[in-house]
Amino acid sequence: MKIVQLLPELNEGGVERGVVELNRELVKLGHESVVVSAGGKLASQIDKDGGKHIVSDICSKNLFTAPLRMINLRKILTGVQPDIIHARSRVPAWLAYWANRTLKIPFVTTVHGFNSVSAYSAIMTKGDRVICVSGAIREYIQKHYNTPEEKISIIPRGIDLDKFNPEKTDHVFMESFKQKYGLKEKFIVTTVGRITQLKDLETFIRAIALLKKEMPHITGVIVGGVREDKESYFESLKDLVERLHLEEHIVFTGSQSNVAEIYALSDVVVSSSKKPESFGRSVAEAIAMNRPVVATGHGGVLDIVKEGENGFFYAVGEHKGLAENIVLASRLFFDGYGYIATHFSLAQMVDKTLNVYKAVHK
Repeated sequence: MKIVQLLPELNEGGVERGVVELNRELVKLGHESVVVSAGGKLASQIDKDGGKHIVSDICSKNLFTAPLRMINLRKILTGVQPDIIHARSRVPAWLAYWANRTLKIPFVTTVHGFNSVSAYSAIMTKGDRVICVSGAIREYIQKHYNTPEEKISIIPRGIDLDKFNPEKTDHVFMESFKQKYGLKEKFIVTTVGRITQLKDLETFIRAIALLKKEMPHITGVIVGGVREDKESYFESLKDLVERLHLEEHIVFTGSQSNVAEIYALSDVVVSSSKKPESFGRSVAEAIAMNRPVVATGHGGVLDIVKEGENGFFYAVGEHKGLAENIVLASRLFFDGYGYIATHFSLAQMVDKTLNVYKAVHK
């Protein structure tokens, strides 16, 4: 088959990583893979992995330029002649919807998040088949758009088990990371993700403050970059650390590429998001590295964490509950790699996605 994936840009993010991974795996299986986006730092990877990246502005929300951009996309699709169009975001989906009206190519959409309920967002439910990344997303679109059950397929984001494999960690990096941030002989509690208010890092910091009374060797490690518009929030977090006298117990590492190794050297991983995650990729990745997770009990993580087996849930903003569950989670032992391989592997994601493509390509 020849598949065209559409997304706004190819920079950092879970959707972008998923597109890059699916492109690579499709090529390995002998399919032709084309990705259309406005470009970005991951665009070159598409071609390196054997696919083809086509630059087109399917990112802008400017209504005045939309007709011209739709015509351009139709020219691209006419030239490529794909068997499947797979839209990953709202603007590309709208452009593809109109471009495809005369072409009538099978059209698949993936709902990656809890988008605002509106006519604009409804386009993500207009595919011939609609992929949802979790059961929570399926319930959301059925509630707000009455999407027929027979159109929906739940396909969680796949975890690359070659990358997130406890047997393949870079021990040199792990030792140097511990050395750099003073983590030797520490009880390490880690949270990974961009620094933003939605991640509720205040609750994470307050939980560490509670635990340091009984666990003086505890260190909270906050891994994630800071965008320019989040600098004031970042400063407020550093002020909170100072007020709670946690300078020796909280570490900000900035963005890191060796995330698998950081999970591996942690004792517990926390996902403290205020907003429900559509899937919870960091949670699945941490579990694949055999690390217990404590997460806010909503959204896609409900499909991943088995309470009392590989982690625990707590209520949003409840730092006492988070602290208690960190202690409980640290006592868990399980085969997380095997669990993720069975339920959330990249291979499973690719196989299920191909089954959706085959169902509409008749």
